[in-house]
Amino acid sequence: MNANIARHLDRMAAAQPGTTALKVPRGRTGSGRIDYLALSFAGLLAETDGWCARFRAAGVRRGDRTLVMVRPGLPLVASVFALFKIGAVPVVIDPGMGLRNFLSCVDRSHPRALVGIPLARILSRLFRRAFRSVEARVPVSGSQTARIGAAGVARAESATAEPGDLAAILFTSGSTGAPKGVCYEHGMFDAQVGLIRETYGIEPGEVDLPLLPIFALFNPALGMTSVIPEIDPRHPARADPAKIVQAIRQEGVTNSFGSPTIWGNVAEFCRKNGVALPSLRRVLCAGAPVPAELWEASRSFLTGGRLHSPYGATEALPVSTVSADEIDAGSTRGACVGRPVAGMDVRIITISDHPIASLEPGSELPRGSAGEIIVRGPVVTREYDSLPDATAAAKIADPTSPGAPWHRMGDCGTMDDSGRLWFLGRKAERVVTGDGTMFTEPCEQVFRAQPRARRCALVGLGAEPALVVETRTRGEADARALAAELRALALRHPHTARVRTFFFRPHLPVDVRHNAKIHRLALARWAAAARAYRPD
Repeated sequence: MNANIARHLDRMAAAQPGTTALKVPRGRTGSGRIDYLALSFAGLLAETDGWCARFRAAGVRRGDRTLVMVRPGLPLVASVFALFKIGAVPVVIDPGMGLRNFLSCVDRSHPRALVGIPLARILSRLFRRAFRSVEARVPVSGSQTARIGAAGVARAESATAEPGDLAAILFTSGSTGAPKGVCYEHGMFDAQVGLIRETYGIEPGEVDLPLLPIFALFNPALGMTSVIPEIDPRHPARADPAKIVQAIRQEGVTNSFGSPTIWGNVAEFCRKNGVALPSLRRVLCAGAPVPAELWEASRSFLTGGRLHSPYGATEALPVSTVSADEIDAGSTRGACVGRPVAGMDVRIITISDHPIASLEPGSELPRGSAGEIIVRGPVVTREYDSLPDATAAAKIADPTSPGAPWHRMGDCGTMDDSGRLWFLGRKAERVVTGDGTMFTEPCEQVFRAQPRARRCALVGLGAEPALVVETRTRGEADARALAAELRALALRHPHTARVRTFFFRPHLPVDVRHNAKIHRLALARWAAAARAYRPD
């Protein structure tokens, strides 16, 4: 059977040709409603086939790595599915990771083709060294079928692909290191679609608001309508919650994926305005641990559905999931990320900062032990692009299952007696003291009980633990008083009693993709020379 992921669009266009596949905002009507350009599944297929013809005319061939620099909406979805269809390999890099990181990613991925907006094509001329491998540049324009109509587009057959064939290169956010290109195979995309559909009971005909643009690419395969949000993907935390709420209510959105930062803003908007979102069956919230107050708030505005938090990474998604019905929001033992989804094997092993060539028998730690999280399953990627050392550091061979490596999540965690996984924090961000190891999530949960420390970060000053709090202090006296309150909180729990040094700053640095992951390593470097408060 042809494993090309693009075949799902052909299947959905045949099964529900008149159903709306995509809605793209283009302004407001006189009454204030959002005005959308709507396209059916049959229309989206025609657009995709039009892009196939355009790529072939530009000389894009099977196997060509093609850098995609396209804004969310119709051109993004149609061009990426067209690349899948002709057997080319889309290369997708976060637009807001910073120019230096972006150019490094381009240089390392060696794209032969580029499909992009005018600014992207200008960048490719200005920074010739990074883009030196690019031979074909395909400009983004309007609809491929607007001039000739869908009936005038020649039907394109999907290139034959094996499950193990390279399908795309998706870059990590680089929240605790340099961004890395993750090699996705067609079979892995297939497995992701199946796991997401089965885990959350998603049905064709549902309506999705993808607050992370790349998730719109799953919807054609799931048979969901994609309502493109009015959001700048470079600055998701700045999204206007009023516009998100209007889109959900107007379009009867049933599903949405977004970060805790975005959904925290939506929850606050709903609280202030007495708004509920009854059409939503589920909200998938990921990118960082979901705060206790968001779990609680979700019960008031998700009157017809539930908040869920899938756990995973670019290299392995989904791994596990937890819903608002199962969460213990008042816990200080870490963030519960639920039970592994079907087909995923999760284990806890001894923490190591070195490569592990092979998984030794009996290496799994007992239930309740804190250690490093490793995962194996059909959605686990095998390698990073052109980074053999990074691949060796992140993958563990299993002699009992050749060809199916374990992935080291880069996270620390523990498994409880009921089989639930608890996230303790990033491995690189743990603080190793003379008295033992401290993990970020359980420690920060203690301090978040102070209203002014809702966003805080445990960092290490050598072997000394310290806390950086996002708040504006009103002079020295206020800062000293807040530090004393936080120190009193620390002393109430054995695992935070060693924290006696505090820093305050108006903003904490966060990742570009979710605007939720705090850059604790950067904060540790900042704190080394910053004003510290030590109540003791």
